[in-house]
Amino acid sequence: MTAALELIRRTDVRPVVIEASDVVGGISRTVNHNGYRMDIGGHRFFSKSDWVMDWWQQILPLEAGADPNAVISYRNRQRQLPASAAPAAAGHEKVMLLRRRLSRIYFLRQFFDYPLKLDLATIAKLGPQRFARICASYAWSSCFPRRPEASLEDFLVNRFGGELYRTFFKSYTEKVWGVPCSDISAEFGAQRIKGLSLTRAVLHTLRKMTPKRSPGAPAVQTSLIERFLYPKYGPGQLWEEVAQRVLAGGGELRFRQAVEKLRIVDDRVAGIVVRDLGAGSSYVLSADFVISSMAVKDLVAGLEPAPPENVRSIADRLPYRAFIAVGLLVERMKTRDPRDGRRFPPDNWIYVQEPDVLLGRLQIFNNWSPALVRDPSKVWLGLEYFCTEGDELWRRTDEELRALAIRELRQIDLFEGDAVIDSTVVRVAKAYPAYFGSYAHFGEVRAHLDRVANLFLVGRNGMHRYNNQDHSMLTAKGAVDCIASGRLDKAAIWDVNVDDEYHESK
Repeated sequence: MTAALELIRRTDVRPVVIEASDVVGGISRTVNHNGYRMDIGGHRFFSKSDWVMDWWQQILPLEAGADPNAVISYRNRQRQLPASAAPAAAGHEKVMLLRRRLSRIYFLRQFFDYPLKLDLATIAKLGPQRFARICASYAWSSCFPRRPEASLEDFLVNRFGGELYRTFFKSYTEKVWGVPCSDISAEFGAQRIKGLSLTRAVLHTLRKMTPKRSPGAPAVQTSLIERFLYPKYGPGQLWEEVAQRVLAGGGELRFRQAVEKLRIVDDRVAGIVVRDLGAGSSYVLSADFVISSMAVKDLVAGLEPAPPENVRSIADRLPYRAFIAVGLLVERMKTRDPRDGRRFPPDNWIYVQEPDVLLGRLQIFNNWSPALVRDPSKVWLGLEYFCTEGDELWRRTDEELRALAIRELRQIDLFEGDAVIDSTVVRVAKAYPAYFGSYAHFGEVRAHLDRVANLFLVGRNGMHRYNNQDHSMLTAKGAVDCIASGRLDKAAIWDVNVDDEYHESK
């Protein structure tokens, strides 16, 4: 959608968007269940890219009364915002809210700040023995780092020490990916967690205790940002607005249609075979350029003529993780603090590190935007389970998943008593491209696809890269840059999220 709107704004190309589902936004869509909206991926709108921040606010302006400079202050500089970024009028529905971030880790039936703050409260929860082991193992890793840094486990142990890695990273990460951290490429950590370490976390805690930052202080890591933008009705609201602008600019959106084949002639896409999923029939489109965000595995399988055997084999074995979101509507939760008068914890989401449950992450949609919850007297939750498409968890019925979610919330002592008022289940296939298995040889696939002159790979699945939303947008911008300038070199697209310091764990 980013590429489609940019093509309309910057070129005379009129894009045709082929969308297999019946909504725009992909994993950034908003699911509406009986007036209760789910952000199925959990999307905070912030970026170190000025272009992305401005682009979002050109689509949905800030809510009335919000200070635009509060959003960008983490860059340690001020700048003149475009007129389109001015706050909207009071009562406007198409707006970005300015929200405070809170995510915590739930471990030992207690909440720990995330990113970690090694303050007195955290040390007290950990206990003196575990804290001593954390300090000792961090000192050891600092003096004797693992070399070569081959796996995600090596990457995390080098930055946090073995004890802290096992305490706060191992269980959740292995829930997400379904394999030991020792089997995941260190490239995942370099892409998702670069720039963050135990030392930085401690320094961040100390800076928060300091009344005022010095003018020359380094910019705060993106993972430590404490405010973000958020569309009033969830991330899908932004992409639905983008879709309207694409249509108004002469573009097309074709829903429930899937690309089946790309016919390659002289290293160019000469035709695209599209299946109408409703009618069951297929047709052929010609195109000057093709910007693909479909899964690389499916793209390579649909190339005609077929690529060399090594490329087909690597692409066919690329791993993906799916997830299941179980929405539960309840009266109240346990906050774990008897002095707290709240009906639910204040977090956007909670990382569930407890190894005795399958639950990986818990979203509280009331805290993202009050507009997501039809009845504000209720608590609207999203419980996220990570799995592989087709495995035992994926095959469970909606009722079985609902029962699992309720049972596990009670098991970890976050919910009790009142029955669940309503529920829904959303399954998301190929949510996370994985960094193990045949991914080690992905460069061969990339090299083959890069030779197709008018084919540009963008986004998370399109590049088999665990990008965030803003990085995916920047890859789309890079593709349009190439088209608008007549360049065929795609290196700049692949360079997005390679050198930037960035982190937002999922």
